Amino acid sequence: MAVPRPQLQLNERRSLLRLGDITAVIAAVLIALRIWSWRGERAFTAEFILTQFAWFPLFIGFWLLLASANDFYNLRMVANRAAAFRRLLVITSQMILIYLIIFYFSDRDSLPRLFTLYYGVSSFVLISLWRTIYPTLAGWASEPRRVLIVGTGWAADVIITAIDQEAHNEYRVVGVIGNEAEVGTVIDDVPVIGTGGDLMNFVLRDRVSELVVTSMGELTGATFQAVMDAYTAGINISPMPILYERITGRVPVEHVDNQWAVVLPLDENGFFRPYSLVKRLLDMVLSLIGMIVLSPVMLVTALVIMLEDGWPVFYSQQRVGLNGHVFAIYKFRSMCKDAEQDTGPVFAVADDPRVTRFGRLMRRTRLDELPQLVNVLHGEMSLVGPRPERPEHVERLMTTIPFYRTRLVIRPGLTGWAQVCYDYGSDDKDAMVKLQYDLYYIRHKSLLLDLNILLRTVGKVLRMSGV
Repeated sequence: MAVPRPQLQLNERRSLLRLGDITAVIAAVLIALRIWSWRGERAFTAEFILTQFAWFPLFIGFWLLLASANDFYNLRMVANRAAAFRRLLVITSQMILIYLIIFYFSDRDSLPRLFTLYYGVSSFVLISLWRTIYPTLAGWASEPRRVLIVGTGWAADVIITAIDQEAHNEYRVVGVIGNEAEVGTVIDDVPVIGTGGDLMNFVLRDRVSELVVTSMGELTGATFQAVMDAYTAGINISPMPILYERITGRVPVEHVDNQWAVVLPLDENGFFRPYSLVKRLLDMVLSLIGMIVLSPVMLVTALVIMLEDGWPVFYSQQRVGLNGHVFAIYKFRSMCKDAEQDTGPVFAVADDPRVTRFGRLMRRTRLDELPQLVNVLHGEMSLVGPRPERPEHVERLMTTIPFYRTRLVIRPGLTGWAQVCYDYGSDDKDAMVKLQYDLYYIRHKSLLLDLNILLRTVGKVLRMSGV
């Protein structure tokens, strides 16, 4: 029986893009070395390249860090070439700026002044060329994965909407499998094309590469057998919540029924793994270093606040942390004095009239959060984790949003997955979306994910795209 050729998964597509970018970086370093040797009247030989080998891991490392900080492997950006080129220009500019700073504080004779310019121009051209020809080279393997949804109801509606909004360049829904009464109906412009007995016929006809099952517990015997036949034939099978996580970076918490185990961050090893110990050690070391290195910035920030709006410079507020423990969080004051005297505790909103002029700049660059390094050092917070909310909000949201208490199983963070993935939120609907991101982080927590979040936070700060 002929089956569709397998297509690349999303992580495989990112890996292919990353491999191509690294190859372009290596080629750009070689070009820069060639120009440098020519201008310096040196012979461009294998021996010369070996003596300059350190440039290769240096620029590859810089590239991977800056690309991660600027979210350059977001497949939605890859599909938007204009946005990708703009972001590539930002990354190249950041690379040159970092090199010039290092050059300024180094022995001028130890670093070639124009080397980074040679590299920057070469890498921009080569990576742009690679991103342009990638769809052609990857061919059918990088085409949108053709998806057949097995099951109807809310889950089908949610995943179709998610694909349309978040991953329409990576997935294409060819139809829905339902029962006989549902055949011919439409779910978000996607037709219910048949029943479980016809599933394999549609898999072959429409060259389906992935089945998305809305609820394994609701499959009839014939449909379940057809799904197993597809699996045996090499078709990828994904439960709806898993695919939803994969394409959105969120857990579909508001749509969970008998798949609750997908939502809860169950961990057979508990939270006392080496990860937690290493993370706490890094929190203490990095927060202490951060307070020392950033002390001049914090001093200037405090002086500007005092000159613009007087005392107090700092603002303390009760927040809910690990296991529901309430603690005092510290921030630079970005709002006018007595901002909640008339309103009481409310969510801050974008373009909040209570925010001072300098406060807007602090929020865009997240300077107002720097005093929370003290909270991190004390152990009340971590550098990375769900942002802590006020007790009044937590008490209310636990009664309106399912599984909201789950975000309290780890220390809150100075920055988090929700903060780098989602724009500013100011109501309960936004709180639901942020909870989905928080649960995704809790389920997938790792030092690598923490590093990714920190780098993307730095990228948002440099682009001044914070709150």
